[in-house]
Amino acid sequence: MTGDYITGFLYEAIKVTVLLSAPMLLAGLLVGLLVSIFQAATSINEMTLTFIPKMLAVAAALVFFFPWMMQTLVGFTEQMFMGMNQFIR
Repeated sequence: MTGDYITGFLYEAIKVTVLLSAPMLLAGLLVGLLVSIFQAATSINEMTLTFIPKMLAVAAALVFFFPWMMQTLVGFTEQMFMGMNQFIR
């Protein structure tokens, strides 16, 4: 097991983590921005108003992107198990 293999593996793991979390984070960010603009325009300063729309947006993004997320995660896992024979020797 070389340092290059470990570095490459960690790079791929971080890349997959960012890819899998991005849809939900972006959905929460966009909904939070829209609710903030709405609150600024209407002068409604209710702090709890942002939580429900954000939670619904994140849940909707999770349901919508779940097949792609599973395909990405399965591909990464297959790659990881295929590469195991390099360092088992």
